[in-house]
Amino acid sequence: MQFWQSTAFNDPLELPEIAREAEAVGFDGLIVSEHLMVPAEFKPGYLYSEDGRPPFDANTPFPDPWVALATMAAVTSRIRFCTLVHILPLHHPVEVAKSLATLALYSDNRILLGAGAGWMKEEFDVMGVDFKTRGKRFNEMIEVMRKLWRGGDVEHHGDFFDFAPISQSPAPTKPIPIAIGGASKAALKRAATLGDGWCGAGNTPDEAEEILRTLAAFRTEAGRQNEDFEAIVPLTTEPTPDTLKRISDLGATGTVSYPFSYTVGPDASMEQKIDAMKQFAEYVIEPNKNV
Repeated sequence: MQFWQSTAFNDPLELPEIAREAEAVGFDGLIVSEHLMVPAEFKPGYLYSEDGRPPFDANTPFPDPWVALATMAAVTSRIRFCTLVHILPLHHPVEVAKSLATLALYSDNRILLGAGAGWMKEEFDVMGVDFKTRGKRFNEMIEVMRKLWRGGDVEHHGDFFDFAPISQSPAPTKPIPIAIGGASKAALKRAATLGDGWCGAGNTPDEAEEILRTLAAFRTEAGRQNEDFEAIVPLTTEPTPDTLKRISDLGATGTVSYPFSYTVGPDASMEQKIDAMKQFAEYVIEPNKNV
C-alpha cells in the first residue's frame, strides 16, 4: 500500500516545503488538483456532494499542475506526483503530451497522470470545447498521447484530432501511466479498458469495495486482468489496518491523506501541516507499510 498526501486548496507558495517534508516523513506521493479557471457563477454539478456544490470557489488557488509538480520535483528525489484530476478533454493532447514528457524528464519518471472527464460545463464553454463529446474526446486523447510518447514520427486521423506525421522530442524514457478518475460506470470502464489505473475522490470502504470489484470485472472482460494497474483509493473513514487490508486485497494500491484544509483547517500554519504529516506517517504509514 502506498500513501499519498493531497495538496489541494493549499497556498501554492508552501508546496516546495510540503514536498520536502512529505518525502522526509515517508509519504510515497503527492497529489495536486486542477481547474483551468473557476467561473464566478456556475451550475451545481459536482458529483461528490449532496447539493452539487464543490468544496471550493473562485478564490481557491489552483496553480498550473505541471509547473507546481515540476517545482516540487526539483526539491525532492524519491516521492511521486499525481494529478487528481487533470481535466483532460479540456485541453489539446499534443500540448498535454509535451508537458508531461518534459515533466517526466525532469522528475526522473516520477509522474502519474490522473485524468478525469470534468463536470463543470462552464470551463468547457470558455475554452470553446464541446462538453457533450468530452468522453469520446477523452478516449481519443489517450491514443494520441501514447503515440507521441513513443517518439519518432507519428500521425493520427481521428474524429477529434487529425494531423500528418509529427514528432516530439524528448520522448519519455518510460511509459507515462494514466490513472482515470470518476465513479460512474462509463468512467470505471474507461479506466479498466484504457487506463493504467484508477483514482478516486473519496469513498467509504463499502463503496470502494464495489468500485474495485467493478474495475476487476471490466479488466477481466477486456483481457487485462494480469496487467499492472494502480488504484488510488481515498477513504472517507479512518484508514485502519483492517480497512486498508480489505481494499488492498481487492486491488487498491494506495490511499490518500486528505487536504490540510480538512485535516487541520484552512488557516493552519506550516508547522501544523508538517505535524499532521508526521502523525499520519506514525499512525498510518508505519503500521501499514506491508499491507
